[in-house]
Amino acid sequence: MIVDVAAILVAIAFAVLVGYLVPLLIQIRKMVAESEQLVTKLNVELPTLITELRAMSQNLNDVTEQARGGVEHAAVLLHAVGEIGESVNQIHSVVRGSGGSLLANVASVVAGFRAAKQVVTERFKEGGHHNGG
Repeated sequence: MIVDVAAILVAIAFAVLVGYLVPLLIQIRKMVAESEQLVTKLNVELPTLITELRAMSQNLNDVTEQARGGVEHAAVLLHAVGEIGESVNQIHSVVRGSGGSLLANVASVVAGFRAAKQVVTERFKEGGHHNGG
């Protein structure tokens, strides 16, 4: 009689164990199938994503290069403005009469304007060739 009770308890325990394991195994099988689908989808879409990331990186590099060119042009312009400022100072000195001969000072101011114009013209030409090449 004790053997029969033990056998019944073992059978109940086995039934409970199977009752828990079967849904768990079904869930694991579904997870494996979904993982396989995900890996397949990644194998298809990942190369496209990498290509798009490379293109975006190249675009960012191009924008950075254009910004660098803009900064260089701004530096040229600011340098020319500085030279014009120096020429204005010379004119101011001439007007105040603090610089020797009036004619010599006017000539130096004109030379300053010409030099500033030439610097700006040359720098913008150089900048145009740099961006175009």
